[in-house]
Amino acid sequence: MSVTAASATRDPILAPHSHQTFIQLLEQLYRGRALVPYAGGTPIPLGRDEVLVICRGIAQLFTIQQDGSETLLGLAGPSMPVGLPLTTVDPYWATALTDVDVLSLPMAEIEGSSILMAGMFRNLTSRMQQAEAWLALSGKRLVADRLKYFLLMLAKDFGHVEPSGIRIPIRLTHHQLATAIGTTRVTVTRLLKDFKAEGWLAIDQRHVVLQLDPRFPASQLLSPLAQR
Repeated sequence: MSVTAASATRDPILAPHSHQTFIQLLEQLYRGRALVPYAGGTPIPLGRDEVLVICRGIAQLFTIQQDGSETLLGLAGPSMPVGLPLTTVDPYWATALTDVDVLSLPMAEIEGSSILMAGMFRNLTSRMQQAEAWLALSGKRLVADRLKYFLLMLAKDFGHVEPSGIRIPIRLTHHQLATAIGTTRVTVTRLLKDFKAEGWLAIDQRHVVLQLDPRFPASQLLSPLAQR
């Protein structure tokens, strides 16, 4: 698949900034350059001197603690750059959460292009904002608040508005949700049942759907674009 083909994939309409501008820039600079596909659940190799731009799909970023437990560090969606040059965490690896297509850019190539550097800046800013949001999440004392905040983050970054609500088109297991917020799978299962009973969350085809009733938290996420 080429960069042009990947850009035809619909972007989440709740994202604070459109990803299309950066994808269009990549089209102009690297028209015809082949993208590397990875199936969902497979590892994405990271090189010491290259940055990978996610052109389609969602990747997970991980590290591992001394006790052997994994920590989910973030999720990278369309236009977001990932790679070892962008982190000091060690160990650090990426896996494809969904099917993804990535464009590999050597660091020397990025550093030699002021246009590419400018295009990369905004998307690195998005990664930084996400990282700070995850830090804020970890500071919430109640597990229920952490899970609710995490689901709202996913809806903001990746959600699509539908008649039934805001669909998060990511199939995260209860174990993955538990890893993300620092709790147990059993606790996540119980809290999701509580959220469904409260009426602001539903599960449809293994996707979380947040209801848009003005009484519920997800209604605050709607941008003017989504409301039209």
